[in-house]
Amino acid sequence: MKQQGAHPEDTEGTPDASSRPDTAKEPGGAHRDVAHIDEVEGDEPLLPARVHRPSDLMRLVGGVLAVVVLLAIAAFAHGTTSGLEQDINKGTGQAPDLLIKIAGLASSIAILLVPVAFAIERLIKRDGLRIADGVLAAVLAHGVTLATDLWVARAAPDSIQDALTQPSPGDIHALTDPVHGYLAPVIAYMTAVGMSRRPRWRAVLWVVLLLDAFSMLVTGYTTPFSIILTVLIGWTVAYGTLYAVGSPNVRPTGRTLMAGLRTVGFRPVTASREETADAAEGGDRGRRYFVTLEDGPPLDVTVVDREQQAQGFFYRAWRNLALRGFATRRSLQSLRQALEQEALLAYAAIAAGANAPKLIATSELGPDAVMLVYEHTGGRTLDSLDDDEITDELLRDTWHQVKALQSRRIAHRRLVGDAIVVDRSGTVILTDLRGGEIAAGDLLLRMDVSQLLVTLGLRVGAERAVASALSVLGPDAVADCLPMLQPIALSRSTRATLRRLARERAEREREAVLEASRHSRPPRAHEADDSRPVVLDKAGKKAVRAEQRAEKRAIDEALDEAREEDMLSQIRQEVLRIRPQAPVEPARLERVRPRTLISLIAGAIGAYFLLTQLTHIEFGPLISNAEWGWVAAAMLFSALSYVAAAMALLGFVPERVPFLRTVAAQVAGSFVKIVAPAAVGGVALNTRFLQRAGVRPGLAVASVGASQLFGLGCHILMLLAFGYLTGTEKTPSLSPSRTVIGGLLTVAVLVLVVTSVPFLRKFVVTRVRSLFAGVVPRMLDVLQRPQKLVTGIGGMLLLTACFVMCLDASIRAFGDESTSVSIAGVAVVFLAGNALGSAAPTPGGVGAVEATLTVGLIAVGLPKEVAAPAVLLFRLLTLWLPVLPGWLAFNHLTRKAAL
Repeated sequence: MKQQGAHPEDTEGTPDASSRPDTAKEPGGAHRDVAHIDEVEGDEPLLPARVHRPSDLMRLVGGVLAVVVLLAIAAFAHGTTSGLEQDINKGTGQAPDLLIKIAGLASSIAILLVPVAFAIERLIKRDGLRIADGVLAAVLAHGVTLATDLWVARAAPDSIQDALTQPSPGDIHALTDPVHGYLAPVIAYMTAVGMSRRPRWRAVLWVVLLLDAFSMLVTGYTTPFSIILTVLIGWTVAYGTLYAVGSPNVRPTGRTLMAGLRTVGFRPVTASREETADAAEGGDRGRRYFVTLEDGPPLDVTVVDREQQAQGFFYRAWRNLALRGFATRRSLQSLRQALEQEALLAYAAIAAGANAPKLIATSELGPDAVMLVYEHTGGRTLDSLDDDEITDELLRDTWHQVKALQSRRIAHRRLVGDAIVVDRSGTVILTDLRGGEIAAGDLLLRMDVSQLLVTLGLRVGAERAVASALSVLGPDAVADCLPMLQPIALSRSTRATLRRLARERAEREREAVLEASRHSRPPRAHEADDSRPVVLDKAGKKAVRAEQRAEKRAIDEALDEAREEDMLSQIRQEVLRIRPQAPVEPARLERVRPRTLISLIAGAIGAYFLLTQLTHIEFGPLISNAEWGWVAAAMLFSALSYVAAAMALLGFVPERVPFLRTVAAQVAGSFVKIVAPAAVGGVALNTRFLQRAGVRPGLAVASVGASQLFGLGCHILMLLAFGYLTGTEKTPSLSPSRTVIGGLLTVAVLVLVVTSVPFLRKFVVTRVRSLFAGVVPRMLDVLQRPQKLVTGIGGMLLLTACFVMCLDASIRAFGDESTSVSIAGVAVVFLAGNALGSAAPTPGGVGAVEATLTVGLIAVGLPKEVAAPAVLLFRLLTLWLPVLPGWLAFNHLTRKAAL
């Protein structure tokens, strides 16, 4: 489909309507082919038949939360629910019998007739899609009510059952329905078809619902909580259905736009859709049209509809939550509010003396869209100008427009390239004022300055951008914006541009380093042409080390030469040349940082899992039967495992990294693995730690990958070795048992299946390749330092030994000599459980590891009465107790910029 851009001759006047073939005049001045002028020039994009509105999703979430709160009140406030039912029964018991009978009869008839009447009215108006949506919502609501009734009758707590049911008046041995199977579908139907948006039908709906609730309560066939739950279920299912299948798209067409222009006194001839960068990205700035008139200059028309206004809803909601009082406009804003806000900003900008599009008319286009009519400005946006067209005079003119706005405390809030228009005469016009704010505070005004500095700096460089700002605003005003010069304060498109430029800079630096590495590595004299090993003497080793130092020095110099500062740093330096004492520390603009939010969520998840584990423990027998000496030994082995983990990591890092800080990072990993699978969380944390310690990103990933690869190999070899020893313990010969052979054969079959199925093979290869990319070159570096390799492999063996001894000590804490298990058997059980824990998707392998360890210990001959508490103690020492120290270590390293 074709979309037309700005009119090519928008500032050269408008051709007279009579010159167009499709609008020639008949005698008497009448135009021919009037219907044709209702069409928009160029085909507009095909509109989807249905749209998924964020407002429906929010109502769905709100309904679910309301149901949860209602059930929680019913479960934990039994006295309140009982008292409420008694008060209602006492009040309704005084109602006259005639009134009760009339209300019951009227509600029974109306609750069936009202939906049918509304359906007939919609069908007459050819709106059958809404009726279909309503029927689907009614069917789903009926299914939900049946499921709820079944749950309340068989599985719900007694307090919830008492709140939602009571003895039936007709049969004292039966209970009333927890949810009304006929009322919830009716509510879902009426909500889905949009009856509540029509005032008359809405009044009828509420009358019917109140009559039905009154009659049911008085006659004793329901409870107040049952009625509320019924309404909530119908309401929630309706909005869930609407969001799932989508609502009918009522976006106005070109014909509607032309008719709307006529209602406000214009005589349009043609209209063409203008393509904007915001519209192409799915923005919420409205659709723009270039409209020609029969008897006047052309117009620029902006159409804002409900669906387009909802674009970016979740982004705006997050910004409003995360930022301090200056985020985007309200997430939920009516069309009337959007219309009034944009009109107010347009009038205020012109009154302030700034060049802005002149608003000459506004109107509604039906219930779901509005339009704003501006005088045609013409020209091109700053983004579309060539670099040589952006003169210093144009930059100063742009700052003069911003200064005019700020003199009246008006914040633009979106000073990006497509909001700055330059007409044919070179005059700068500020458009897109819809997101602005009047009576703005100093914070918003300073953010406008910083945003425009970055916008202009990306086009003409930091030096010219700052110089033009200084010449208009003065040094003080520009210096005051430096604390706002941070990505979070910039627009979404500007942040995306800065990220793209950062990736390009990183790629250039990488290419420069690789080029320097190739040129600085001359052919070495000690390398033989036949590739046979050469024994170097002392002088040869010194020469090799000297060459390595020279290569590293050349790489560092190339990196320093290739390193480029980002645009924000360049702007700061330019401003500091004029105002060296200007504040440069970034202001705290975030109310909630993503890292803080993640920490809170992680803590909540960890607390939830911990509480679910502890609720099933009988602490009395557990404490009284424990051998505390072995408990202390198990705790010591658990603490020693963090030292071993640090050795296993540093053994594959040739660079110097502080050992104690590495141990603290491993302690922090005990907190991270609670909120992520163990393998994923540990890899991410160690990679981040090495990068912060000065190891380049690629080398950090390779070091962690090498550690993981060697760890995997050691794990498999130890599992096979200990499995073999376990199998030979109870056999007279050295041959393993059939169980061990069966297990090995099972593993072999699984490997063959994975390698033979293309989908599984591709999945495994992709994961392994991404995890171990660059491992081989890194291993070559490590092999040149045997002491490092010994430290790494020794740390892996020590780490496994610590966990095995911790599990063995936990077993001895609850067992005796008659229930002992060999170290080989404990090792096999631990290695199998650890492998399953790394593969399990639950945080820390919760559930999978406990089950595997318990079943494994029972399989090697340990009684269940000893295996269960031993596994619990082992997991308590290695998973749950380190969570608090891990959280403290994580926050400490974060504050120290080590994570």
